[in-house]
Amino acid sequence: MATCVCLLYLFLFPTCWLTVSMSETLLLPLNHAFSKTHFTTPHHLLKTTSARSAARFRHRHKQVPLPLSSGSDYTLSFTLGSPPSPTISLYLDTGSDVVWLPCSPFECILCESKAPPLSPPLNLSASATAVPCKSSACSAAHSSLPSSDLCAMARCPLDAIETSDCNSFPCPPFYYAYGDGSLIARLYKDSLTLPNSLSIQNFTFGCAHTTLAEPVGVAGFGFGRLSLPAQLSSVSPQLGNRFSYCLVSHSFDSDKVRRPSPLILGRNEEKEKQFGNEVVEFVYTDMLHNPKHPYFYSVGLEGISVGKRNIPAPENLKKVDRRGSGGMVVDSGTTFTMLPSNLYDSVVNEFDHRVGRFNERASAVEETTGLGPCYYYDQVAKVPVISLHFVGNGSRVLLPRRNYFYEFLDGGDGIGKKRNVGCLMLMNGGDEEELSGGPGATLGNYQQQGFEVVYDLEKRKIGFARRKCSSLWDSFKN
Repeated sequence: MATCVCLLYLFLFPTCWLTVSMSETLLLPLNHAFSKTHFTTPHHLLKTTSARSAARFRHRHKQVPLPLSSGSDYTLSFTLGSPPSPTISLYLDTGSDVVWLPCSPFECILCESKAPPLSPPLNLSASATAVPCKSSACSAAHSSLPSSDLCAMARCPLDAIETSDCNSFPCPPFYYAYGDGSLIARLYKDSLTLPNSLSIQNFTFGCAHTTLAEPVGVAGFGFGRLSLPAQLSSVSPQLGNRFSYCLVSHSFDSDKVRRPSPLILGRNEEKEKQFGNEVVEFVYTDMLHNPKHPYFYSVGLEGISVGKRNIPAPENLKKVDRRGSGGMVVDSGTTFTMLPSNLYDSVVNEFDHRVGRFNERASAVEETTGLGPCYYYDQVAKVPVISLHFVGNGSRVLLPRRNYFYEFLDGGDGIGKKRNVGCLMLMNGGDEEELSGGPGATLGNYQQQGFEVVYDLEKRKIGFARRKCSSLWDSFKN
């Protein structure tokens, strides 16, 4: 059976249609949330983004039961409820497992410095129903607390609790905390319709009327029964158990984003080798189970190559222990890759040894962006190749230059002298002791640009392949 997928291009492009097989794949657009009007200079943009990446990574190591990570750079759009319904745009986040959105009336406290909302707060439709406190979804949102406790929280009468007759009482509000904000939401069910007109009936989502520093909702794509892929599996296991995305290279310039980034649900392994005249080679590595953070997509990192020198990763990055410490999280919601101090320092020292001999260090730029090392250069800066080595079968991923070295014009404010400057786009995540109880590193979306990243939830592996993401739509037409 075939269906038509409506590709919601950026506002510069008209709506168009693509026919795909429902039994194989669905192609959906991810739009980049970059806004030129929100950032006044490249320094402001980089400082804000690096600070958010650091806050997101470090907050994950606090002793809390829920995935504490918010924000992303890529958005997914859909509708909730009976038509006509307005389109809702949420951040896509592989680092969390709940779908929540602002609901009307909505108040966001301390949101003045945040990016503007992507879509108006939702007015619940007449078809929306509250999730009962006896529901397993309610327990999942409350970190699997016993349902009797939840019914008591919902003020279900004691006699009804004892007779297990609490279905008419709604699930109590759940609290969600982030690196720099938080929210309180209630669980509801309604029909969710994706841009291709595929609907998921009784889709569970969180409805937040009040948040702290969180103006935009999140579509959680991590492991967990409330994530969007998990709920999609109830309609089609093929579509929900295997997905991929291919992030169009943006380099923080919205003028360069000509097409949305493809999100492919139900990625077909048999057909991933060849698209038209393009031969695709995927590099796979196994997912690691994290008992404390089961919603993360964690992998083992063997080391990082800078030029011809291979720098081994610490042992905690190759595996995850019983306390949930270690491994590298593959995350669509963090911009920059975060590394533990020892590994970060070794990579930076080797990088500086090769680049710093020929280029002046831009210390002032490092202070204003939160990134480093940065260098001034006259023509084209010569930088060494950087590769990531994952655990298993020589799984080596060679990063394109633009994925780890950002170049821009410094001094464009009319005050300082205009000079070309480039910065290494990796960040220091902190000492290994500080990272105990959580991920040892995070692979950010900036380093994932220009790759198709496949998440195979059944075989529990992640694959990487260099792709021309902007032309991937055409590959699926054939």
